[in-house]
Amino acid sequence: MVHGTHNAVADDRNASILIGINDELFKRDEAKISVFDSGYLVGDGVWEAMRLHNGVLVFQEDHLNRLWQSAKTVGMSLPFSKDQLLERIWHVLNANSMNDGVHVRVMVTRGIKKTPSQDPRLTISGPNIVIIPEYKKASEASKEKGITLFTSTIRRGSPDYLDPRLNCHSKLHEVQALIQAIEAGADEALMLDVNGFVSTCNATNFFIVTNDEVWTSTSKYCMNGITRGKVIEACNRNGIVCKEKDFSLFDVYGADEAFVTGTFGGLTPVVKIDGRTIGEGIYGKWTRKLSALYNELIEEQVANG
Repeated sequence: MVHGTHNAVADDRNASILIGINDELFKRDEAKISVFDSGYLVGDGVWEAMRLHNGVLVFQEDHLNRLWQSAKTVGMSLPFSKDQLLERIWHVLNANSMNDGVHVRVMVTRGIKKTPSQDPRLTISGPNIVIIPEYKKASEASKEKGITLFTSTIRRGSPDYLDPRLNCHSKLHEVQALIQAIEAGADEALMLDVNGFVSTCNATNFFIVTNDEVWTSTSKYCMNGITRGKVIEACNRNGIVCKEKDFSLFDVYGADEAFVTGTFGGLTPVVKIDGRTIGEGIYGKWTRKLSALYNELIEEQVANG
């Protein structure tokens, strides 16, 4: 069984979901896109993921802003507004009668190519939009157990060649990092930046707790995580010292607690890194407290509609 931050509780309803491709709905096993799509050919696309909680797409403004920033960064012109994209997302959600416990993945590629090529001028269609909603609830058993990490030799890139803040389809270096971790017997990969400081994991942002302070990496080489930002916000609101700083594996191995953050799993405790037990090797009190504060931000969003 796969164990990690994306370990979800099985839900039979996902077998019959409808998936949105541009303006059409397709059954799961019939949802297909051309082999000439830019995303398939060269990873030329951007994406976003959101949670539907009690009828509200949580932190939707933050997610949409990140999607638009990613599109601008890769020079992709989106022929629709944020409100129009939200209408498409809700069309798919309503078609599936979804209201809660849903993870929505929105993928936008540059479009169909005339022939296999990197050249964006050979694109002969507008952007392709794929919307995949699934009933996905993070496994509480996995969260209580915690995850293990292995420090990969694959580094997080410098902003001058592939900015880690960019939510793009080109994820091969992260896949390579994860493969190294799996082969080493860990659940996921911890990745360092180009200077050897701790950056992020392959799919989540990384935090440690040391001497009642919360530390995470600077924004120079880490993913622009929405959940990461909300944890920092929760700390600031509640008088908890949270530092964005450079730190190394020396600091990590001696930390009291460690956890990772992501849209799907929220906060997930890390109990072991590179074979070394972190703190007491359990879902610690600080991670539980911060998880509760993060959930309060979600409930605040729901209450405000």
